[in-house]
Order: sequence, then C-alpha cells, then structure tokens
Amino acid sequence: MNIIPRVSQLSPRVIHILGCNPGPLTLQGTNTYLIGTGKKRILLDTGDGEVPEYIDLLKSVLKEHQVTLDHILLSHWHPDHVGGVKTIQQSINKDCKVSKFHIEEKPTNFENLTDGQEVSVEGANLKVYHTPGHSTDHVVLLLKEENALFSGDCILGEGTAVFEDLYDYMKSLKTILNINPCKIYPGHGPPIAEPTQRIEYYIHHRNEREKQILKFLSSHPKTEMSPLDIVKGVYENLDASLYSAAERNVEHHLKKLEKEGKVRSNAMLWSSM
Repeated sequence: MNIIPRVSQLSPRVIHILGCNPGPLTLQGTNTYLIGTGKKRILLDTGDGEVPEYIDLLKSVLKEHQVTLDHILLSHWHPDHVGGVKTIQQSINKDCKVSKFHIEEKPTNFENLTDGQEVSVEGANLKVYHTPGHSTDHVVLLLKEENALFSGDCILGEGTAVFEDLYDYMKSLKTILNINPCKIYPGHGPPIAEPTQRIEYYIHHRNEREKQILKFLSSHPKTEMSPLDIVKGVYENLDASLYSAAERNVEHHLKKLEKEGKVRSNAMLWSSM
C-alpha cells in the first residue's frame, strides 16, 4: 500500500488534501482536491465533517498559498464527501457556493450541477459528467487543461468500487473510458497514472465476478443460497469487515442476472436456472 501524504501538490493546478478519516470503505481517507491557480479556488469534496484535523489542514493550506474558496463541488451525496460542507462554510467562507448533481429523491440546499456543465476558476476548467452507479447522483469532473479526471468513487486508487446499480455503473465506466483521461485523481487511494488500464480492469473484473457467481451457483444445482453464502464461496480471503459491501455487490449482480433469465430468486435466496 502506498502511504498517501496528508497534503501533496499533484500538479500546478491541483493540491490534494486527505480527509483524515481512514476506514474499511474510505481506505486511507477521503481525498479532497483544491483546484485552480488564482486567489480563488475550487474545493472538490469536503471529508465527513467529523474530523477537526481535516478542517485545520484545509485552513493551513489556504493560508500557506494565500488563497480562498470560491466554490465547493461535490462528487456525490455520501457523508464522507459532503459532511464537511457546513463546517467549511461556517469557519472558512460563509459565501462559498456549493454545487452537486441533483436527484429528485434527494433534495438539497446545494446549487445544481448538470451533465456537460463547465465550472471554472483561474487556471482550471472542469467539465461535469453524470456517472451514476456508485450512487444515482455521482459525477466525475474532467480538468480540461490537464486531461485529468477526478473520478470520485466510481474508480478508486486501490481495489474496486461498490455500487448501487450495476447496469448504470457499467455504462459509467464506459463513459470514462471514452473520455480517455491521461490520469485519474480518485475519491480514495493514490492517483492513477495509467487510467485506460485501470478502467478496463474494472470492466473485466465485474464481468469476471459475474462469471464466478454463475459458476458457483451452477456447481450447487437445486441449492438456494443467500448473497452471503455466495460471497463466502466466491470472494477469496475477504476480511469479514467487508462482507456487507461484498453482499451488496453480489445482490446487484444477481438482480442483473435475474433480469437476463440466468438465475432465479425465492425470498432473497438464489439459485441457478
């Protein structure tokens, strides 16, 4: 595992600030990014709001570079990405704009981002791409000056991502593949220097996982299994703390496979056709 510094200058336009909230799902912590070259910058994501150390870190970076926040952009609604908004507005800049992609069932007080929109500050133009799957409101942002993609939780710097809807997620991976970025700054984990290889791995990994699930069910004909049974049969050497996330992934695969007529369900127990 590459140890991620708490603060690092990734490019002339991008400063990384670690959210200081490590955990099984956040890895070494949520990555937040200060973007731009002028006095007013964009902050992408805000940590979970529960770690004063992160707010102090953000303040120190702003002071060191003698800059302020013009705009906060949020990759998606999950608490470890949006939780710091209120504290940042209260303690750093109460007039800072905050924007995210809006989904009807999750109304917010934030301004609305739209697919294809561009958000700019001096030295940085960011294009918004709606990439649902990890969550319905998820977006990635392309820094046009560097052809660098901020991938949020759609693609991680280590391991693979969880998702709410596998069909949408696979479409979003193909969207990112077509953008063809030269590097990726993920929501968790270190930067990705070879994006195409990583995106293709993600697509291949999901297709292979689907084959494993089908093979495992087929090897136990007429046996009904829970998603956890399948996790234990398919995921090798998985830490028990990650069972819940793996179960959700398996359930999404199973629902997709059921629509395709390849498996059947009975009260949340699953079997091969």
